[in-house]
Amino acid sequence: MAYYDFSIVIPCYNEAEGLPAMHNRLIQALDMLRERGRTQLVLVNDGSRDGTGDLLEQTFGAWPDTVIVHHPTNRGLGAALRTGFANATGEIIVTCDSDGTYPFSEIPALLDRLTPDVDLVTASPYHAGGGIENVPAYRVFISKSASLCYRILVDARIHTYTALFRACRRHVIEHITTHADGFLMVTEWLVEALLSGYRVAEYPTTLRVRQYGQSKARVWQITKTHIRYMSSILQRRFFARPQTKAISRSR
Repeated sequence: MAYYDFSIVIPCYNEAEGLPAMHNRLIQALDMLRERGRTQLVLVNDGSRDGTGDLLEQTFGAWPDTVIVHHPTNRGLGAALRTGFANATGEIIVTCDSDGTYPFSEIPALLDRLTPDVDLVTASPYHAGGGIENVPAYRVFISKSASLCYRILVDARIHTYTALFRACRRHVIEHITTHADGFLMVTEWLVEALLSGYRVAEYPTTLRVRQYGQSKARVWQITKTHIRYMSSILQRRFFARPQTKAISRSR
């Protein structure tokens, strides 16, 4: 088994109710990961108003190789992820939902898909080998529809574009640019990696209903951001005028 340097980035917003469960599940996952290499935990409190910040400090503050970062105000999932990336030191960066949507115990299986010829692995419930469990039908419809559009616009081989549960090599994050501060950034990160030529693999798994707390997603607002982003991709890929690229020659 190869030895790696991992950082696990978990954004948290008003998650006080679920932190005890997150704590217990993380302990088990981290024990498995530390057999593979040094494992850093990066927790980002994105301006929570329910005491999440204090609970994170109380629960995880004494853990080794743990960084807790606080946003004074809520800035959105994308901004929280970029803060997490800025504080992550690992060669491989794993991103997880805090709410139990994808179990932390599946991180080793996710990492197994990050073979030497792959730059990024994303969870994929919409893959033929994946599945959906107890998730409201309207949320599945919206997410599946968005992923279908991105398959048409970007890469048909990728079935799911909206899952946060990922493992990514540091150089990908360092060399692509994302702009969205909200939920769209999860998709933007994957799309920009694909358009930049990075190699992406899917980890077929089951998308489950949120285990605790309430979803923070504003469906109509998120849908509008996807439509705008899809329009920009369409313009870039199919309507942009070809530009002459300068050729650099080594001396």
